[in-house]
Amino acid sequence: MDKDFEKGIERIEEQIRQIESAADPSIRASAVDLVQSLLNLHGAGIERMLEVIAGKEDGQLLIDELGDDELVGSLLILHGLHPFDLSTRVIRALEKVEPYLKSHGGSVELLEITDAGVVRLRLLGSCKSCPSSTVTLKLAIEDAIRQAAPDVTGIEAEGVTPETNPAVIQISRPAGNGTRKESTKTSSWAEVDGLNSLKPSSVRALDISGRSILFCRVGENLYAYGNNCPSCGQAWGDAQLELTSLLCPTCGQHYDVMSAGRGLDTSGLHLEPFPLLVERGQAKIALPPLTTSFAPSTN
Repeated sequence: MDKDFEKGIERIEEQIRQIESAADPSIRASAVDLVQSLLNLHGAGIERMLEVIAGKEDGQLLIDELGDDELVGSLLILHGLHPFDLSTRVIRALEKVEPYLKSHGGSVELLEITDAGVVRLRLLGSCKSCPSSTVTLKLAIEDAIRQAAPDVTGIEAEGVTPETNPAVIQISRPAGNGTRKESTKTSSWAEVDGLNSLKPSSVRALDISGRSILFCRVGENLYAYGNNCPSCGQAWGDAQLELTSLLCPTCGQHYDVMSAGRGLDTSGLHLEPFPLLVERGQAKIALPPLTTSFAPSTN
């Protein structure tokens, strides 16, 4: 979501909370009525604009394009005027993130969207040797759905790996007013510049928000991992890609960058993957809190 728009929503919510806590009930009621009247007026105006556009040649195509715009789409959702229903927006979000999931050995299946607006998913085929892979996929799915359907009330995903039983992963739930309730330790998305010049079959280490990240390009696809070898602990330095295999220049270990960074020479070794998405030519990466640690693999 546009940062200025998101900050604006936060300011409005804070002001509404202040209104609701006002001591004088008459002032409180008048302020709430004023806010509702303004929303109704804006909603009626936007609805009328959509009606005018719909009456023009290719008008519906333009309305669909407006719905795809992150800022305008959020406003249309707020007023119940979005051209795509909740189910369509969730499906399109999952289709957008599917190539990324496949690049990490996973997939996702939409089980249902409940009447209460809870999206139930099943994660499939996540890399069994990578303890952080489920978290990685979860972040990518959550971000895609949050942008396309901020009006969902919750996301529940069954995480399934080849040798484990399904486990429910709870993804952050929006509050009743459609905004998200974040935990105090949540991943943040940071934009990454300079990757367009990264040539196929090459790697580049960049410092992103205080973290050293290794970016790899295989064909047209980009991958991001922590910039150190889990075997020897050294930074990748002059690491090279051999097709899809990343070779550590220090200890000679190989890792498959297209399979969540699993070790090819030693069982149990894997790179630390980071969700990396590219939208409209802009790359962004999800960074867990610096204090976050992953439980050791039991596989």
